[in-house]
Amino acid sequence: MIDYKQYITIEPGKRSGKPCIRGLRITVYDILNMLADGMSYDEILDDYPKITRDDILACLAFAAERESNIVRMCA
Repeated sequence: MIDYKQYITIEPGKRSGKPCIRGLRITVYDILNMLADGMSYDEILDDYPKITRDDILACLAFAAERESNIVRMCA
């Protein structure tokens, strides 16, 4: 699994502190929402030229770790 910590940044003054890709103004939520809406990696990459395939994978890894943490907290 990709190490999302190299790709995902959180800055209090940017996008209200939401996790973003490499300091850009594109949030993890934005990418996850696009994927959930059925967009392919290639469509996202075409629409956002500054994003890479590894950025998308980092968003998925970030979401997976957050989900894992929630499950641990509820157990």
